[in-house]
Amino acid sequence: MKLNKRQKKIVYDLVSVVVVTVIVVIAMFNFKDYVNRSEAMRAMTHLGQICLDYRSENNQVPSTYYVDSIKKQLEGGVRAGEIIYRGRWITFGASDDEILAYTKKGYGRFFLGSGYIVLRLDGTVEWMKPQQFKELLASRQSTEEKRFTEQNP
Repeated sequence: MKLNKRQKKIVYDLVSVVVVTVIVVIAMFNFKDYVNRSEAMRAMTHLGQICLDYRSENNQVPSTYYVDSIKKQLEGGVRAGEIIYRGRWITFGASDDEILAYTKKGYGRFFLGSGYIVLRLDGTVEWMKPQQFKELLASRQSTEEKRFTEQNP
């Protein structure tokens, strides 16, 4: 079956609209993931500021109980998910790049992928790929912490 000019134009327009629609839908999903990650990082930044303020006033990191009580009040905290706080394992002489808290986030494969939002002792927040995070955390965890996390997943 041979198509005339008008039919070819209609088919071309239809294919163009479908392709553009698919691109826009994928972009919208990626944008949603990007906004979710940005909000979760903002919540971790807010938590970091609270921990820095507490640390400067009390010369120690906040207790787990204290952090648990403020998690729901964090800006963007809903998008952060389950925040794992490591305050009980931070020693007095810990370096500023020690992992204070983290949360695992999973997004689609197209743009962001899965990873961890990490809060350091100095208040910096960063996005890490899963393998990089797992290696870093394993190198920082004490034997007691590893045992505890294995028993309490």
